[in-house]
Amino acid sequence: MKQTLVLLACACLALASCSRKEEGSRVDRLLAEMTLEEKIGQLNQYTGRWEMTGPAPENDYAQTGLEMIKSGQVGSLLNVTGAEATRNAQQLAVENSRLGIPLIFGYDVIHGFRTIFPIPLGETASWEPELARKNARIAALEATAAGVHWTFAPMVDIGRDARWGRVMEGSGEDPFLGARFAAARIKGFQGEDLADAGTIAACAKHYAAYGFAEAGRDYNTVEVDERTLFNVVLPPFKACVDAGVATFMNSFNEVNGIPATANSFLVRDLLKGKWAFDGFVVSDWNSVGELIPHGVAADRKEAARLAITAGSDMDMEGNCYIAHLKELVEEGTVDESLIDDAVRRVLEVKEKLGLFDDPYRYGSAELEEMLFLSDEHVAAARDAARRSIVLLKNEGGLLPLDAGGQRIALIGELAADKDSPLGNWRAQAVPGSAVSVLEGMQARVNTPSMLLYERGPQYLLARPSFLVNVEINTTDRNGMAEAVAAARRADVAVVVMGENGFQSGEGRSVTDLKPRGLQLELLEQVLEVNRNVVVVLMNGRPLDISSFIDRVPSVLVTWQGGSESGNAIADVLFGEYNPSGKLPVSWPRSAGQLPMYYNHKNTGRPTGSPGQVTWSSYTDQTREPLFPFGYGLSYTEFEYSGLTLDKNSMGIEDSIRLTVTLTNTGDRFGEEVVQLYVRDLVGTVTRPVKELKGFRKVGLEPGASAEVEFTLRAEDLHYYGADNRWGVEPGEFRVWVGPSSAGGAEASFVIE
Repeated sequence: MKQTLVLLACACLALASCSRKEEGSRVDRLLAEMTLEEKIGQLNQYTGRWEMTGPAPENDYAQTGLEMIKSGQVGSLLNVTGAEATRNAQQLAVENSRLGIPLIFGYDVIHGFRTIFPIPLGETASWEPELARKNARIAALEATAAGVHWTFAPMVDIGRDARWGRVMEGSGEDPFLGARFAAARIKGFQGEDLADAGTIAACAKHYAAYGFAEAGRDYNTVEVDERTLFNVVLPPFKACVDAGVATFMNSFNEVNGIPATANSFLVRDLLKGKWAFDGFVVSDWNSVGELIPHGVAADRKEAARLAITAGSDMDMEGNCYIAHLKELVEEGTVDESLIDDAVRRVLEVKEKLGLFDDPYRYGSAELEEMLFLSDEHVAAARDAARRSIVLLKNEGGLLPLDAGGQRIALIGELAADKDSPLGNWRAQAVPGSAVSVLEGMQARVNTPSMLLYERGPQYLLARPSFLVNVEINTTDRNGMAEAVAAARRADVAVVVMGENGFQSGEGRSVTDLKPRGLQLELLEQVLEVNRNVVVVLMNGRPLDISSFIDRVPSVLVTWQGGSESGNAIADVLFGEYNPSGKLPVSWPRSAGQLPMYYNHKNTGRPTGSPGQVTWSSYTDQTREPLFPFGYGLSYTEFEYSGLTLDKNSMGIEDSIRLTVTLTNTGDRFGEEVVQLYVRDLVGTVTRPVKELKGFRKVGLEPGASAEVEFTLRAEDLHYYGADNRWGVEPGEFRVWVGPSSAGGAEASFVIE
């Protein structure tokens, strides 16, 4: 099926999108007609916890919700999907409420809708923002076919701590890389114009500093200095505003003593003020109500006052606005102009989506049938999954495997798992629908008997879900002997290990990053009988693999790769695709090193003499990561040479052109992510030891070379300094171009 035909079909359903009235005039007229109760209704997001395609339910919660929708007391529904369900819900609002204002349907479309792509952290390992844009576009097409208008994505939180489960949902530790992927995903979801068919409103979340939760514990306190906030945390959010994102979402955490949902500086002053963001801000789930346990509000009424005053426009499932805003306005505590501003923002997003022209323009059973898991979408998922895979180690060229000449033992329960590859936040994926590693390898081997699969000990004790913790087997070793016997008979053993799909994600914080259960014991026994071992890691976060990394020849990080995970992994294992992924996060040796990030500060005591302890180090372990940010190998080899700068100095309005020669010195085609890092050696405030400032993915045939060029502007070196302004100071800078944050060709220049 051609994409053009899909877009044409979508366009046919967008009946009136080409004749939208001048934006704002309709919103102005509507706002003038609305009662205070109707205005507040637009700021209330309600969860559809009942079936929208059958008879009206009789329980009190559902009946209350139905009546609220019909009376204009709900502006948005979340977790209602499907063409029939969303149409029925929309009819309740449009055909029953006094003004017929359409609902906006929100849903967590994080890494695909029915066709699932790699988790965002894995997708970022491709270092291809255009890939993320394409995948978001496909997700938007599927979601809009199911009647969804608005996704709570992308998550653009910088994550420096792998203990935090939601590190899987973002783009890693670097603000430059994170900003590029944030903008790409927004463009994919929203297209060039939200009025176009098949577009979906994006939501930048979680604003702000959610990824800096103390000890990596979800929802925890955040203390972050002003310069770290502006230089590290906020750049991806600013990139979202520049990309035209339609909405923002507050974070659960406090920032320096003030919860984000009530943080006037973040929302009212910076986002809506200095950045001139013209969309609307939604709370996270009950984050308005959670101002009470935070300790800044005594009750829901006070919570509503704090949130609306700070600039939070829509209350997601807190029921604070709908219960108390009218009273707050009538008693003079909250000025109605704050309500009007919030309502206008919500209505303008609905206007941009074309919902006033045609409330039913989203949602089509025919398009659901046409688009869900279409051949084109499945092929894109496979390509994305293999591009996300990172080769950490390949001693002796053990990989790629020989599909016809090797006896291969495939070991581990995760190898046959068809659910874990879907990862967390899997939207409307059918449980157990992913291609497993076993299925992918079975489709590649020439002789079925040459592939020996043994599950090994059971991993899970019960099937988990979004709200239920994973229970891991630690005592039942049934299957261990059979797995070891298969490894003994094989030429090479492929051991699939890591995490279940629900072991990372929201609320999945951990203190130990080691693979859980009996996985390490199984691997140890396999290594005793066969040294030719390939470890395939299926994971949502960096794991502690220090106990075996020196003894296993080959290690692949495959993340949770989505619908086509098994086929993509088999493509890499058998050499049909040469891995090109690079780590978007530093890979720690243990949880005790966390938080860990490559762009750290130097400190006053960065090094010491052998045996000396009085420097910034650990006494029981090196402070260096196991694998650095940006790291990733290939089945071929690349050489960097001849780094040149077109000049050695520039002014504060100028730029420098850098060129490096990249050569494929191996024997097969490969792609390399060429990375540019800079260090400002002296500043009025301390600067990181390195900062990513550019990257290019380059494909080369064996023996071929290419000149890779970067233009570095003085503006690219701006930072938020001691004077609380953005700028760059004169002085010396060091620059590296290479394969990771840990090395490369080096040069220097001066800003005068």
